[in-house]
Amino acid sequence: MTEKFYLDLEFWLVFVTLTSGLIWFIYWGLNRKKGIDKDNLPIVIEYARSFFPVLLLVVFLRSFLVEPFRIPSGSMMPTLEVGDFILVNKFAYGVHLPVYRKKIISVGEPKHGDVFVFRYPERPWQNFIKRVVGLPGDKIRWNGDKLWINDELITNRDAGSYEAVDQHGSKRETIRRTENLKGVEHDIIFNQRAMPIIGELLVPEDSYFAVGDNRFGSHDSRFWGVVPKENLVGRAMLVWMHYSGNNDGLNISRIGTKIH
Repeated sequence: MTEKFYLDLEFWLVFVTLTSGLIWFIYWGLNRKKGIDKDNLPIVIEYARSFFPVLLLVVFLRSFLVEPFRIPSGSMMPTLEVGDFILVNKFAYGVHLPVYRKKIISVGEPKHGDVFVFRYPERPWQNFIKRVVGLPGDKIRWNGDKLWINDELITNRDAGSYEAVDQHGSKRETIRRTENLKGVEHDIIFNQRAMPIIGELLVPEDSYFAVGDNRFGSHDSRFWGVVPKENLVGRAMLVWMHYSGNNDGLNISRIGTKIH
């Protein structure tokens, strides 16, 4: 499949890094024989020399190791709340070239229950975060609060209630349950008054079925289909900060929360 690139933040970060590096190395190459007075550099050259190594480090970390994301909606409640800032392991599913996103080293593949970030297939410049429910070859069936993988009912048990707060600050009481997704236990929520969502799908090769933990408040694979393998970004690791102006403001109790 032909790899594509998009004019997103990653593209512009790489572009600025390469531009600053090119400006500095051209200036250095033209002036190294007569000597370079680093205390009296033209302002553009000084900025290029100063920012290039910093930008290069950011590009390396962001492209190959970890990348920060902010949770903008409530589709992954209660696991992730609106305003959570998370770190994503970019190494988990292989090493990819920045911008072109072509995999150059295979490391691992998504597993049932992983919380992963991917490029939304209908708008590849937009990142989504969901939970891996279906792997290639899995038959997935869903009906309201029930989920089957290869005709095996995924069990869940009552875990009380949960006050869900969306990105607009609106609150509602939901049903909270603890789901065992192929050995991965995590909490999910349901809105008792919502219409049940019903469907069935066989996950194609090199694709994944992604569902939000907010089962009646998530725009996911039940609506738009599967996530192609080439759209994978990485696996979510932990919450490093939380701030939501419409809800609880700065909530330091969320800091360090591991994502399961």
